[in-house]
Amino acid sequence: MRENVTRLFVAAAIAEACSWLALLVGMAVKYGPPGNELGVQVFGPIHGGLFIAYGLLVLAVARLRRWSLPVTLVALACAVPPFATLIFERWARRRGILGVASQPTAEPAPVG
Repeated sequence: MRENVTRLFVAAAIAEACSWLALLVGMAVKYGPPGNELGVQVFGPIHGGLFIAYGLLVLAVARLRRWSLPVTLVALACAVPPFATLIFERWARRRGILGVASQPTAEPAPVG
């Protein structure tokens, strides 16, 4: 179960960053020469949903992986600036606080 929640967290971090990009492009189109609000109308709610999903998954992974309070707060704060979720995810992976990716388990040696 830990690995599944961690994988969902990584996917949410990536998706949240991608939705930030789409929303920024939508805002550029809205306030730029075309003046079309369609991008913001479409990507605004998508980004909002992914923002909430990322926050909930941060809390779930923090509990399962026993993150400290400062690490959890930084992970939550990374949802606000664009693309910071990607930076946090890479940092957490390098530090080993996301756990070990699926590795084959060694069979126990026979006794006797």
